[in-house]
Amino acid sequence: MVNEGWKMKILVRNLDRSVTEAEVLELFKAYGKVESCVVVTDKDTGKSKGFGFVEMPNPREAIKAIKGLNTLKVKGYGIRVKAAEE
Repeated sequence: MVNEGWKMKILVRNLDRSVTEAEVLELFKAYGKVESCVVVTDKDTGKSKGFGFVEMPNPREAIKAIKGLNTLKVKGYGIRVKAAEE
């Protein structure tokens, strides 16, 4: 049994620079509850760095999202999705 406070942090790479947090959130919400979603931006320019992180509280949903979204084409780019290393 998984601890109540358990959550999985997921790394999303190879994002087109125009992809927004809202768009990433929509992709992952199709697989279950999303606790947080952040697209990392350059602090000077405010532009996306092409990667981000998603946290999902349910491990089964998180694993399904990783399997279902890895290599999916988003705005012409095959995104890479995997469990983030803490």
